[in-house]
Amino acid sequence: MLTAPGPVPSVTTPGPVVALDIGGTKIAGALVDAAGGILARSRRPTPAREDAETVLGAVEAVLADLAASPLWSAAGAVGIGSAGPVDAVRGTVSPVNVPGWRDFPLVERVRRLTGGRPVSLVGDGVAMTAAEHWLGAARGHDNALCLVVSTGVGGGLVLGGRLHPGPTGNAGHIGHLSVDLAGDPCACGGRGCVERLAAGPHLARHALDGGWRPGPDGDASAAAVARAAGAGHPAALAAFERAARALAAGIAATAHLVEIDVAVVGGGVAGAGEVLFAPLRRALADYATLSFARGLTVVPAATGTDAGLLGAAAAARA
Repeated sequence: MLTAPGPVPSVTTPGPVVALDIGGTKIAGALVDAAGGILARSRRPTPAREDAETVLGAVEAVLADLAASPLWSAAGAVGIGSAGPVDAVRGTVSPVNVPGWRDFPLVERVRRLTGGRPVSLVGDGVAMTAAEHWLGAARGHDNALCLVVSTGVGGGLVLGGRLHPGPTGNAGHIGHLSVDLAGDPCACGGRGCVERLAAGPHLARHALDGGWRPGPDGDASAAAVARAAGAGHPAALAAFERAARALAAGIAATAHLVEIDVAVVGGGVAGAGEVLFAPLRRALADYATLSFARGLTVVPAATGTDAGLLGAAAAARA
């Protein structure tokens, strides 16, 4: 257990909080101050194919790094943004891409590891949304959808000026809206989900199926497809067009349901820039057709790779 000397500070003190960003490829941690400044950080690869305790061991290693900071004893709470589904009521996580964690009691285990500090849990899409509303491209917007488009597709909502995580911390999970009723099966058990068409691995696979081939370095990632699309390769362009239309359909459905005025898109696939955003904005005009959705704008996320940590910190202070 990573206990701190003396009593654990109150959550309401202006000291730092502990933030954890847990995904299928990495587990990151930081001490974050009240202004969003990162005071200390650590990172470990996620042993995603290992058993539950091995994955927890990577979390413990990150926390041990942070506990070595002289600021650790001032940290009053812990926020976790995790790949999902999560259950914030029960404090459990079942990340699709970490099969060893099924209904894993993450909140209780982290509470023990951090000397009894209070722990808040949200999904990674909700965490990114909290970060963007606090410090990023959704700042000043009362009604927003924020998306993470990477190895999966997640999201979160701001409604009426407040983060809307929903009862279990999963509200806004746009990646598992079905936009192709006859589409391919998704890992979630559904069919034709936004994630199944727009996530990086599926985007790259579609480009390969269309005739695109990696260069001499063998890089078959979505980033490599983006470079090829920027150079005009037809199959790469078609893969991004398909992903953009899936995202546009999901964004428009959300706008028609809850009346958002901005969609903020982040994650690795969004790093393609206008290769993604140009067809996304064009497709949105085809789907967001009701009068109250026509003014919807789509913008890149602003908090970058620290979005998960900043959002977890915001959850800890909520």
